[in-house]
Amino acid sequence: MKLSTREAPGYFAKPNPEATGLLIYGGDAMRVALRRQEVIRALIGESGADEMRLTRIAAADLRKDTALLNDAIKTQGFFPGPRVAFVEDAGDGLAETIGTALEDWAPGDAQVIVTAGSLAARSKLRKLFEDHANAYATGIYDDPPSRAEIEAALSQAGLKNISTDAMASLTDLSRVLDPGDFRQTLEKIALYKLGDETPLSVDEVELSAPASVEAGIDDVLHIAAEGKAHELGPVLRRLEAQGVGPVGLCIGALRHFKMLHRVASDPGGAGAGIGKLRPPVFGPRRDRLQRQASAWGMQKLERALALLLDTDLTLRSTANVPEMAVMERALLRLAWMGRR
Repeated sequence: MKLSTREAPGYFAKPNPEATGLLIYGGDAMRVALRRQEVIRALIGESGADEMRLTRIAAADLRKDTALLNDAIKTQGFFPGPRVAFVEDAGDGLAETIGTALEDWAPGDAQVIVTAGSLAARSKLRKLFEDHANAYATGIYDDPPSRAEIEAALSQAGLKNISTDAMASLTDLSRVLDPGDFRQTLEKIALYKLGDETPLSVDEVELSAPASVEAGIDDVLHIAAEGKAHELGPVLRRLEAQGVGPVGLCIGALRHFKMLHRVASDPGGAGAGIGKLRPPVFGPRRDRLQRQASAWGMQKLERALALLLDTDLTLRSTANVPEMAVMERALLRLAWMGRR
């Protein structure tokens, strides 16, 4: 049977204990692994692996010995309770072997959980599970998590008292972080809020979010937009040491000043424009962007964009120029332009 993307999260949280098996496939190995962990934990509990009720079989080992899966399904363990036979990184080459094991499956046997990479619609492995009367198949895609998935992750991390702005900030984080990083961030926030009954705030979310090169680039762009020319040098040297290139800086600057231009050019003013940004911004960052857009104004921002476009063309040309120096000069000119 095929599980839709809408049905899958609910099934992962509460899988059918009487099912023959489940195939989880997708191009993002981390997303697939997190879902596999969730469903196995729901089937055998936290102690299942310690009680040897989980048998893990690598695809390469199963190709060498096709009896491994059937043995894992039938063998009764020392500890009572449901069992799982997990096949990792399978492909269409194992469809026949896994199909034979599913045919031999009987109530009371270990449930078969299989993970795979991207599978085409005509994949033999997909067809095997989708056409089975008592097995399931579902694909994991790179779409941002839904509100229900985020709330489930928050609940699992033990986070309950969350302000509206903090929830919006967490939703934004879920769209830019890898699933594993997002889960670790939630666990970090939960540890930070342990014993604290006050609502989670946007500032607390930002403090717990992973630091990244993107954050460093944002620092440079805020410095330039706020006219703090004297602060540019040290921050640029630090980013250069981290491997940030001038083209990446220019792309980030264009994105930042285009966003300011959208805010400043809104007919309702910067206050209305900031509310129309997608994805939305909240808290101190929202206030900071609104102040920058108001201070620059639409016409001056258009001149700033023209300067950045010229810089981008120079950096991408075949001319032999000191690229980081060209980018630093452009940022300095922006800083001085913003102060006039």
